[in-house]
Amino acid sequence: MTNETDDITLVQGCLDGDDQAFGVLVLRYQGPVFNAILRMVRDRDDATDLTQSAFLKAHRELARFDDRHKFFSWIYRIAINESLNLLRRNKREEPLDDDAELPGSERNNPESRFGAAEVSRLIRSAMMRMPTKDRVVLSLRHFSECSYQEIGQILDLDEKTVKSRLFEARHRLRDMLKDLRPD
Repeated sequence: MTNETDDITLVQGCLDGDDQAFGVLVLRYQGPVFNAILRMVRDRDDATDLTQSAFLKAHRELARFDDRHKFFSWIYRIAINESLNLLRRNKREEPLDDDAELPGSERNNPESRFGAAEVSRLIRSAMMRMPTKDRVVLSLRHFSECSYQEIGQILDLDEKTVKSRLFEARHRLRDMLKDLRPD
């Protein structure tokens, strides 16, 4: 990510009346926040709305930001909570369908792309069938590359609980992948 001191300076600038400082934070984190939300809610329009909502809420609550933590952990926590609230309101915590559109990376080599696409499809298919709490912890760790401490801050869990949830979620994912592999 970026230097957390820069983020804290930008937050302080925003609190001091620099309107452009928060815009820099939005530009810096809107992509990762959008992707995290999209993995949760599986709908681009909802993810766009929730991303905007998370940043608006963060802006309103900026005075409550604790600079002992990273800004991106704080905004992720807001985004994840907004996503979970939407899922609860819409009662959409059911497994996803295999055609859900999620962002991914592509390689230039056609063979690599096919192999990577197949692995990605299998992982995506398995994750879509997982409970939300498993998807969240796996997405934060492996897609957003958050540390255990950052995940704990985002989900309001202690580090041991994060490690335990990740361990269990990885085992469930591994078991699901075994079932999904073509023979």
